[in-house]
Amino acid sequence: QVQLVESGGGLVQAGGSLRLSCAASGRAVSLYVMGWFRQSPGKERDFVAAISRNGGVTSYADSGKGRLTISRDNAKNTVSLQMSSLKPEDTAVYYCAATTTIYNSRDQRDYPYWGQGTQVTVSS
Repeated sequence: QVQLVESGGGLVQAGGSLRLSCAASGRAVSLYVMGWFRQSPGKERDFVAAISRNGGVTSYADSGKGRLTISRDNAKNTVSLQMSSLKPEDTAVYYCAATTTIYNSRDQRDYPYWGQGTQVTVSS
């Protein structure tokens, strides 16, 4: 099975940018639809973005449209999430996840493989 490790989180001021990375090992990331989710304290884990196996189809939560870009490099076994115009409400732990569904699922229950998460904190 695939193992996932996120990196790139940190503290940033509102309006700033961050690039999160997810490194996969154990199996080729090209076998999976990849997603990003986030969870704030006291809230459920929410869908952020997903990308198809060949990178040709991307999906975003409404809250992130225009500010987020998900991408993947199957040759390097990595997936990235570029975040710009960050807002304090984007503060959360961000998780990378992998699924074998055919489509870009927005449901966390479809994702059996998860990373440990990386903290993103946006100050006002």
